[in-house]
Amino acid sequence: MSSRRTFLAGSTAALGLTTATAAGPGQAAAAVAPPAAGQVRRPPNVVVVLADDLGYGELGSYGQRLIGTPRLDRLAAEGLRFTDAYSTAAVCAPSRCSLLTGLHTGHSTVRANPSAGGQGSLTATDTTFAQVLRARGYRTAVIGKWGFGPEAAGQDSHPAARGFEEFYGYITHGHAHEYYPEYLWHNDTKEPIPANAGGAKAVYAPDLLERHALEFIDGHADEPFLLLLTPNVPHAPSDVPDTGAYADRPWSAADKGHAAQVGFFDALVGKVVDRLRARGLEQDTIVLVTSDNGPHEEGGVNPDLFDANGPLRGYKRNLYEGGVRIPLVAWGPGRVRPGTSDRPTPLTDLLPTLAELAGAPAPTDVDGLSAAPLLAGSADSARHGHLYWFRDEWGVTARADAQDGKRATWLAEAVRRDNWKAVRFAPQRDHALPDDKWQVELYDLAADPGETRNVRDKNAAKAGELVALMRSSWQDVYPRKPFGTRLALTGPAVPGQAFTATATLDNGSARPWTDAALVLRAPAGWSVAPANPATADQLAPGGRLTASWQVTPPPGTAAATTWTLTADGTADAPAGPLHFPATGTVTTAPAPPVRDSYLSDLPWISASNGWGPVERDASNGKNAAGDGPPIAFGGTTYPKGLGVHAPSDISYHLGGAARRFTSLVGIDDFSAKQSSLGATRAKVYGDGRLLLTTPTLTAATGPVRLDLDVRGVRVLRLVVEDANDRTSFDHTSWALAHVTVA
Repeated sequence: MSSRRTFLAGSTAALGLTTATAAGPGQAAAAVAPPAAGQVRRPPNVVVVLADDLGYGELGSYGQRLIGTPRLDRLAAEGLRFTDAYSTAAVCAPSRCSLLTGLHTGHSTVRANPSAGGQGSLTATDTTFAQVLRARGYRTAVIGKWGFGPEAAGQDSHPAARGFEEFYGYITHGHAHEYYPEYLWHNDTKEPIPANAGGAKAVYAPDLLERHALEFIDGHADEPFLLLLTPNVPHAPSDVPDTGAYADRPWSAADKGHAAQVGFFDALVGKVVDRLRARGLEQDTIVLVTSDNGPHEEGGVNPDLFDANGPLRGYKRNLYEGGVRIPLVAWGPGRVRPGTSDRPTPLTDLLPTLAELAGAPAPTDVDGLSAAPLLAGSADSARHGHLYWFRDEWGVTARADAQDGKRATWLAEAVRRDNWKAVRFAPQRDHALPDDKWQVELYDLAADPGETRNVRDKNAAKAGELVALMRSSWQDVYPRKPFGTRLALTGPAVPGQAFTATATLDNGSARPWTDAALVLRAPAGWSVAPANPATADQLAPGGRLTASWQVTPPPGTAAATTWTLTADGTADAPAGPLHFPATGTVTTAPAPPVRDSYLSDLPWISASNGWGPVERDASNGKNAAGDGPPIAFGGTTYPKGLGVHAPSDISYHLGGAARRFTSLVGIDDFSAKQSSLGATRAKVYGDGRLLLTTPTLTAATGPVRLDLDVRGVRVLRLVVEDANDRTSFDHTSWALAHVTVA
């Protein structure tokens, strides 16, 4: 649509990319030509294709000999092939979090794969590259594996809340292990796949992902778009409809299936490129193809058969090069200079790179550096002083454990500076362990890219230097500089009564914005009265515009219904106009209790949970609400309660009718049986005012008994927070949660 092209026409800063010599040593100049005089070149479409567990050596262009990858090999020949690209973790979830947010695993929100304790989630403070590009008018989609929970719509970790207008695929990490699922998510709705019901294998999910990706390209061919395509191949199990060219190989069934999965990935990328060409978009699109970590050995796959890690040591889960160095190919005729680059390039660089390509301001507190000039042939792309990795992994596979010297479940860190690489292991799962308790190894990648010789003893000073970098790269909590629009609602929405909506627009970029404004959109018929001015002539870097409104639902508004409000933040940046939308939901309150009641018998206004549903009378952490065993503390069973997993937040409408709230709250027996590591803290709020904070709750301390005066309280909120920066095993229960009505 021409309106979006007009909107983006000011993005000249990212359009006329300069000519320069190739980045790799000895490369001949093959720079991208600048636009003709007087011609404004539109920002490129961007397609990022992320494989799941594809090793450095599994493409022909990176040395593969047994698996055919002709389409990707052609892209590598026509585009820019990175020899030293890196995932930011050796397993899926933290790697994908870093890719989206530009933060390495010493700063990012999700730093470990899901364990028995819960599914990692993004938060409202996480700005993704989708949000950055959407602010400049890009249409945005993620199709495939998302990998963050909880599995529900309307929460901060959902793709829609993190900048993706279109989503089709798997929300959670575990669900994405199913190649023939009974449902997939489409935006905020579960779409059943009836043909796969009861374990049938009729519809192959990657085929559905392919179809939706091509349809997205077709539907937005006339406007700039961002497509993040994340198929779950070649992750275990080695499930494919047909092993094709590999059916007659003298390999195991798992290896045949794995090879066919890599072939499927190759063909998928080829179909995307073919569709771009068919739509005449190849000159206006940059395609980036990469992987989230090194090769896996799960489900019977033998990565050594395929030399899946190439000349490198290690596999998925290892912080050696084979676990974190990955293929990365950039392709875009007329946009990307063909050749190779040995610039150490972590996937944290995607956010600032895509921002520069789109002419969009980016957050200044990310760890990534833009490689946009490098794509166009400039030798001047910024280089990292060092790269950092962190591992907190409970899963064990034989080869990875052997490479780690039987330390696969130890905490581990790694740093690369220039060609020096240090890896260290903590014998206790405690990042604060003194440096002299860690086991440190040092490798010279220039002389020993396979990390076969630990040279720490001969280079103790260098090892100490890299260990210091590890320490400085880690923060227990990484406070973010606000960026874009945030919306806070102080509901519930009671018909005929006003509540407050507050929005902020934050310039977290490096350059000033002008003509900033905030506008609130509410459901039809609702009254919106501004409480203060909602414009600013200028927002300096770090500046904020705040606006509040009194919002009143009309009498007769349906009770117990969720409503969406949107705050639109707009401003002008040096490269052009910006638009940051932020949505929030408010629920019209159910009727207040008329008699003494257990909360498990009352409808809540809203409930969010770190993992799975809020369970009524249950504490098993896995099953749907209402179908688990009763809550127990220290062997005593309680028939009424709420089971949650930190972080959680449940609100009830008391309407001023109650006088006391009583409960037992603590780490329940179910969680205690899994591990003693759980630690949480519970808080109780009345109408936004903090009424009580418990001491730290652990299995050893037992539950805390609460007895609070709640007279006059309209809204009661029960909050459980993680208390030790580790959300695993944080299942917590509110037993006998009860209100006494006045």
